[in-house]
Amino acid sequence: MIKFEKVNFTYQPNTPFASRALFDIDLEVKSGSYTAIIGHTGSGKSTLLQHLNGLLQPTEGTVAVDEIVIQSSSKAKEIKPVRKKVGVVFQFPEAQLFEETVLKDVAFGPQNFGVSEEEALKTAREKLVLVGLAEEFWEKSPFELSGGQMRRVAIAGILAMEPEVLVLDEPTAGLDPKARIEMMALFETIHQAGQTVVLVTHNMDDVANYADYVYLLEKGHIISCGEPHDVFQDVNFLVSHELGVPKSTEFAVALAKRGVHFDKLPITRDELVKKLITLKNGDLTKLSKTDSALSDENASSGGATNE
Repeated sequence: MIKFEKVNFTYQPNTPFASRALFDIDLEVKSGSYTAIIGHTGSGKSTLLQHLNGLLQPTEGTVAVDEIVIQSSSKAKEIKPVRKKVGVVFQFPEAQLFEETVLKDVAFGPQNFGVSEEEALKTAREKLVLVGLAEEFWEKSPFELSGGQMRRVAIAGILAMEPEVLVLDEPTAGLDPKARIEMMALFETIHQAGQTVVLVTHNMDDVANYADYVYLLEKGHIISCGEPHDVFQDVNFLVSHELGVPKSTEFAVALAKRGVHFDKLPITRDELVKKLITLKNGDLTKLSKTDSALSDENASSGGATNE
């Protein structure tokens, strides 16, 4: 488990350039959970993420990763074990590849933590299978692969260190729609196998489809948290804070304005479809009369026309 208690962080403290980025952050990532952290650009997500594995240390407060407590006075040797417990997949992780073959690149991390070459290569093979990269690529240079394949290699390299927590920073950035779906399905498979996952994202649909708890950040403050089903009910609050909602929720709100009743707003496509299937004849008539208007509204707002 990871626990933040009253964490504050200031860049370049005690200088004329001091800039405070986090304010009194209280946060928990429970073992086995799929926790999402969302917020628009400048909200503090990247700063918070770097506290998860000790790349940054709190200016005030504490970050506890199991029995290891990180605070402003912590020494590098005290923090290093955290980086094995918490593996971070940064945006465009393929930029971190450097070894001459795929297999050697994936095995590098475990060896860096003292694992023998034989054991590291064995683990590397297992993780490459897990991420779906065929054996025919293992002895190739990672730079001969496609962008999606390179990302799988980078993810396998993090998994090879067998972290207790896997942190994903916008993991599908730059991928085409098919590759994005495959990547999120991979992470869900890993989570279902018992891996604790932290997802940092702008994509509300990924939060709705996969996360079991979500924190909302704005200007370094946590402004809301809870289960996605509960958080996404307050559409006006989210929109007012420029956070948006899942496409299915946006579509349901448009239907509700035209008289379709929802006991609780759906947040995934499957939930929306089930609700539409159960609509009464009268509701279906309302829906058919406003179908053209809904299509126009979603097209102009970038909404859920594909739902």
